Amino acid sequence: MNKKLLSLLIVIFTGLLFLSGGVLIAADVPDEVSIDNQGYKKDKKGPVKFSHKKHSTDYKVACTDCHHEYKDGKNCWKEGDAVKKCGDCHNPKKKDGKVMKLQNSYHKNCKNCHKALVKEGKSDKAPFKKCNQCHAKKAK
Repeated sequence: MNKKLLSLLIVIFTGLLFLSGGVLIAADVPDEVSIDNQGYKKDKKGPVKFSHKKHSTDYKVACTDCHHEYKDGKNCWKEGDAVKKCGDCHNPKKKDGKVMKLQNSYHKNCKNCHKALVKEGKSDKAPFKKCNQCHAKKAK
């Protein structure tokens, strides 16, 4: 086998390997995520049903807009890295140094993004004003 053909086959195989890895990673992402109020001193609101698929596919929200791993003040998380639960770093009961409480981090990320979309005229449906626009009724 000549070197050009062998090189071409190696390039094609490597490309297919990366492509299949990306498909497997993407297939592992749930369409909907339930953000439950676990660990709070008092659970005041019901869970939030979050459409991961709509945000990533339809709305083109970058993965790093939500997923992060900060080192030296910079987000070094990249697609394909493990996704931690938000509560692994954000304590639901108290702020820890520069790391916000869990509820505050959700609200800052979600509400501020929705508010900006409405302000910029990119959406008139991104909820951010009333709790029940995102939170389901709390189960009793």
